[in-house]
Amino acid sequence: RGSLSERVIKHYNLRKGKDPQIYGLGFKEIWEVPEENHYPGLVCHTVGWPLVANHYGGSFMYHLSPNLIHIGLVVGLDYKNPYVNPYEEFQRFKTHPLIRSHLKGGNCISYGARCINEGGYFAVPKLTVPGGVLVGCAAGFLNVMKIKGTHTAMKSGMLAAETIYERLSRGGSEVEECIEYEENLKKSWVWDELRTTRNFKNGFKKGLYAGLTNGFFISFISHGKEPWNIRNKAIDCEQTEPKDQHQPIEYPKHDGKLTFDLLENLIRSGTNHDHDQPSHLRIKKDKQDKPIESYKKYGGPEERFCPAKVYEFLVDEATNEPKLQINAQNCIHCKCCSIKTNDEYIDWNVPEGGGGPNYSGM
Repeated sequence: RGSLSERVIKHYNLRKGKDPQIYGLGFKEIWEVPEENHYPGLVCHTVGWPLVANHYGGSFMYHLSPNLIHIGLVVGLDYKNPYVNPYEEFQRFKTHPLIRSHLKGGNCISYGARCINEGGYFAVPKLTVPGGVLVGCAAGFLNVMKIKGTHTAMKSGMLAAETIYERLSRGGSEVEECIEYEENLKKSWVWDELRTTRNFKNGFKKGLYAGLTNGFFISFISHGKEPWNIRNKAIDCEQTEPKDQHQPIEYPKHDGKLTFDLLENLIRSGTNHDHDQPSHLRIKKDKQDKPIESYKKYGGPEERFCPAKVYEFLVDEATNEPKLQINAQNCIHCKCCSIKTNDEYIDWNVPEGGGGPNYSGM
C-alpha cells in the first residue's frame, strides 16, 4: 500500500466507480535446514488450516539452494473475528506434521511481513493523473489466484516507460496526463490476466468450500468467461465485528525452536528507527477517539494484527482508562495498521532517515 500513491488516489478521486482495495497480510520466515530435509525446487501451497473455513488465506513453502526454505502464510484482512492473531496463526501453521518435518533440525534466520493487495481487476483505479501514472502494486496488479504480481508490475512499468518516452519524443510536456498508458495497459496481457481471475478472491465471501469450488470453475471450465461479476463494496476494517460476537482465541505456547515469541522473531527482521525521531505512525486528527472505541467495542485488535507489536493498550494511571501506546521503533512497514484499524484511524508516513526493516534475502 503505497504512502504516496494512496494520497494521489484520494486527491484525484481515482477510485470513483471502482471497488475499494482489499488486502492480505503476508508473513514470511527463511530457514536454514539440514541436507536431508531439503528438496531443491519443491513448491508447496496450501489453503485452510490453521485458518477457519470463513477466513480467507493460504500458505507457501519454497525450497531454494543451497539449503534454504522460504515459508509463509497470507491472511486475508477481511476477517470478522477481532480476536484473530495473524502472527499466531502463522506460528501454529508450522506445527502441522508435514510442515514441521521440513523444518526439523533447522534454524530460522529471517522474519518479515507486509500487506499485499487482493482487490484485483475491479479495484484497479484510474491509472493516470497530470504528470504521473500508477504502476505495479501502487495500482493493484497482483494476480491473487496465482499469488504473483512481479510479472504484472514489471510489464506495467515497461508500458509506462514506453508510453511516456513516446509522448515526450513527440514534444509533449512532462506535466501532461499520459492517458495513452492506461489505454495501452488495457490492450496488454496484464489486463487479460486480471480480468480472467476477477471473480476468484470475492468467491470466498461464502467461505472456503464455496471459494474453492468457484476457483476450480474459473481455472478449469470458464477461464474467466463466466457472464457474472462478484463485486465487493466494503473495506477491510468494516468487516471487523464487535468482540461481544466472538470468543477469545487461545494459541499454543511457543517452544523457541519451531515457533517463536513475536519480539524474538522481530529481531530477525533487522528493523531499526532512531528513538528520538518523530513517530511516523500518527492518529488522524479527526479520529482521535477511535483507539478507545476500538478497545471498548472490538477488544483492541491492534495488539493482535500488528506483526511487530507496535500497538499496546495500557492503563492511564491518572484516569484509570485505557490508552494506546505506539511503539513506532518496532515497525516493519507492513502498512496493516493503516488498513485494519477501526475506521482506518492510523496515518502511515514515511519515517525519517530511511528507518525500517533490514531484510536479507527476503
